Amino acid sequence: MSTETVKPENKPVRRVTTQSLRNMKAAGTPISMLTAYDYTSAQLLDGAGVDVLLVGDSASNVIAGHETTLPITLDHMIYHAQCVVRGTQRAFVVVDLPFGSYQGNSKKALASAIRIMKETGAHAVKLEGGKIEEDTIKRILSAGIPVMGHLGLTPQSINQFGSYKVRAQDAEEADQLREDALRLERIGCFAMVLEKIPGVLAREIAAKASIPIIGIGAGNGCDGQVLVMHDMLGLNNDFNPRFVRKYANLEEVIQTAVRQFIADVRSRDFPNENESY
Repeated sequence: MSTETVKPENKPVRRVTTQSLRNMKAAGTPISMLTAYDYTSAQLLDGAGVDVLLVGDSASNVIAGHETTLPITLDHMIYHAQCVVRGTQRAFVVVDLPFGSYQGNSKKALASAIRIMKETGAHAVKLEGGKIEEDTIKRILSAGIPVMGHLGLTPQSINQFGSYKVRAQDAEEADQLREDALRLERIGCFAMVLEKIPGVLAREIAAKASIPIIGIGAGNGCDGQVLVMHDMLGLNNDFNPRFVRKYANLEEVIQTAVRQFIADVRSRDFPNENESY
């Protein structure tokens, strides 16, 4: 009798798809979503099992140091998305259409979305807005490009609203948000982000919608949750909104490690004999 060990086959990793996400909603399985902007972060998050990676225009804030998401360009977004896609095997990758790449011009929006899909290998785009962007969304969908909607607090509209306060707290705005959510579902968005709205309202919309509703600052009644990776890992301890749960304090870990490196260099402890050729 042979004693040869039979090694298990390495089964190929199955990519998350729009259908996977619909199935998760139907099964009541909450969807996890985090931002990613580079290859290494994407590898780590993908390896940990995150369902969706968002190449967010928040890169304008956390990577480039801008106060708002407005300055980031389509070329910047494409660069970040290329890095993220290369770092994933399983996660579904969504890319934000940045400010100025789609507003008020559905033809320009389609061209922007096509560039993202062709040049990055991403799986969908995301854009902000309801009724005002209906024609734009329809045109992008007509090219077979999946679209994720985004309602509630829409950071690209910061100059219109003047602050990042909770949206849809009054009846009129809440009714408009309900209407826009139904519209986005009806015209074909495969999923939707609801940002910084009352949890009761988000739960109501998620219960009525047939598509996955992903919340950020929208309570636990959504079909999934999204956070900025840098926020949940504690890479910026000066930013502490109520909706962020910090799962690590990497700012402290990194600074402690760097201080030790500096001390070892100063003392000539690094590199030692084993670290030299």
